[in-house]
Amino acid sequence: MQNEILGIDIGGSGIKGAIIDRTTGQLLTERLKFATPSPATPAAVAETVMELIQALDFKGKLIGCGFPAIIMDGVAKSASNIDDSWVNIDVEKLLSEKTGCTVKVLNDADAAGIAEVSFGKAKGRKGVVLLITIGTGLGSALFVDGILVPNTELGHFHLRNQKVVVEKYASNAIRMEENLSWKAWTKRFNKYLARLERMFSPNLIILGGGTSKRFEFYGDMLEAKAEVVPAQFENEAGVIGAAMYAAKFEQ
Repeated sequence: MQNEILGIDIGGSGIKGAIIDRTTGQLLTERLKFATPSPATPAAVAETVMELIQALDFKGKLIGCGFPAIIMDGVAKSASNIDDSWVNIDVEKLLSEKTGCTVKVLNDADAAGIAEVSFGKAKGRKGVVLLITIGTGLGSALFVDGILVPNTELGHFHLRNQKVVVEKYASNAIRMEENLSWKAWTKRFNKYLARLERMFSPNLIILGGGTSKRFEFYGDMLEAKAEVVPAQFENEAGVIGAAMYAAKFEQ
């Protein structure tokens, strides 16, 4: 059993990675970030992943990878904030062949959720736990008594009277693009939270992604019946959870 696993988090704007201790979830290296290539085609992303591996000097054979899509048996069934050419690509096969390692792939928000369930704010929590990653888009991970319900992708529905999906209305990228104040953005995000609570009645809502590091700017303005907290691992959750997911498949 190898103790060190490489965790990779592929996002719409950045591809992040770090070597993770599988027993503690601790980062054994700094978390490196490379810009996601544009266009983010399979070949271009795979090349950036190789650059990341080389920069981290990873010598192991097991990699976990969070990917911004519905992932079923290692195959991308959608493409969120990444090139549409990924649809129906076997991401696990492509990255395994490119890197020479065993690569296990899951939805990126699901990876972040696994980190929080394994070592963070959701560890040992019963009931319904919902993690929302706020970044280029809005990702989601849903857990019931610690068990993942995969590929929820709850940033892709429409709120009432909105012509665009909710991640094009209330993501961090939209906040910056439209130069929204934290108060104005939180008003939008509260509409999203209200819809999620009607749908799932969560006991705990965890907010991850880059915006979790700025919880102090908007946390007091959030309106929810459930407890709402920032992710313990903030923007590192994706790489930690991806590594923990890969560890389950180790022979």
